[in-house]
Amino acid sequence: MVTATVSAKGWIVIPAKERRDFGIAPGTQVVIRRDGDALRLTPATPDPIAKAYGLLSGGKSLSASLLTEREKEMKCEEARLLAWR
Repeated sequence: MVTATVSAKGWIVIPAKERRDFGIAPGTQVVIRRDGDALRLTPATPDPIAKAYGLLSGGKSLSASLLTEREKEMKCEEARLLAWR
């Protein structure tokens, strides 16, 4: 069991091993919940929307690639049909 002392300002130092184990770095937000007669401190889950924002930006448009591929398929199909006549 790990213990910590609360400072006069209400600060608690989380020991280094626990910070590493739970991925708590400077600036990490934590959630404090009441759990019966105890307090539970857990790292805040990052907002998945904010984390994914811009993930697919840049690069070639997938819509443009699809349209190009469809045009190639259409030309091949037309050539096949004309050759069949």
